[in-house]
Amino acid sequence: MPVPTDITFQGIDPSDAIETRVRERIARLEAMSPDLHKCHVWVRAPHKKHKATQYIIDISAEMPGNTLAINRHPGDDKTHTDIYVAIRDAFEAMERKLRKWSKTRKGRPEVHAQPLQGRIASLDGYRDGGQIETTDGRLIYFHCNAVEGDGFNDLNEGDTVELSVDYKDADKGPHASFVRKIGTMRFTDRPD
Repeated sequence: MPVPTDITFQGIDPSDAIETRVRERIARLEAMSPDLHKCHVWVRAPHKKHKATQYIIDISAEMPGNTLAINRHPGDDKTHTDIYVAIRDAFEAMERKLRKWSKTRKGRPEVHAQPLQGRIASLDGYRDGGQIETTDGRLIYFHCNAVEGDGFNDLNEGDTVELSVDYKDADKGPHASFVRKIGTMRFTDRPD
């Protein structure tokens, strides 16, 4: 099953050829690590004043308990005036980062826990987030960026969801790093 992917074009018209190349490279990342939850790629052309536009490719890959990011800003050598070279360089950097991440996780036992489930307790459109009441009685904050795909606008209070809770970088307590809406048939009211 392909990894949920968002591709955003900024300062450049969307292109099927570019999108195809990006999806091919994401498939390679997925083959390297089946732990990849979600991937977001930004294709940017910030300076159109000159004949030779330098393209910038940013990649965010969500892994269990971590988000890997690549921000590829062009150097002085003008190689990123070719968008396909910029894509290649950014994804090669992500592959190196993914290999390094995989090595640090090597030897750790796999956790086969059922994803935590809950119901949307409240939504706050001003803060682009809300709270989820989990089956174990906690209230967990989530931001719209944690929702799978562009599903935040489709959520309603009372909807059942699966979530991953992140305890790192949580000054105000745990928060959901990944939220996915599920059907009521898959919802378990009591934890095992």
